[in-house]
Amino acid sequence: MDFAGHTGWLLGYIIGLVVVLVVVALVVPILLLAARIGGQAKRINAGLESAEQNTAGLRNLRTTIESATNIVAGLHRGRTKLGG
Repeated sequence: MDFAGHTGWLLGYIIGLVVVLVVVALVVPILLLAARIGGQAKRINAGLESAEQNTAGLRNLRTTIESATNIVAGLHRGRTKLGG
C-alpha cells in the first residue's frame, strides 16, 4: 500500500496494531490462568465428593451416641440391681 500523504492513516494503523498486541498480551495470561484454575477446581470438587462419601456415616452419629448412652444406662441399672 502507498501511504504517501496519508501519514495519519499509517499512524492510526500502527497505534491500532500496538493496542491489539497489548490487549492480546494482557488477555492470554488471564485465559491461561483461568484454565489452570478450572483444572484445580475439578480436582478440588473430586476431593470434596470423596470427603462427602467418606463421612456419610457421621449422619447417624447422634443415633449411635443415644443408643450407646441407653445401653450404658441399662448396664448401670442392671449392675446396681445385682449389687455391683
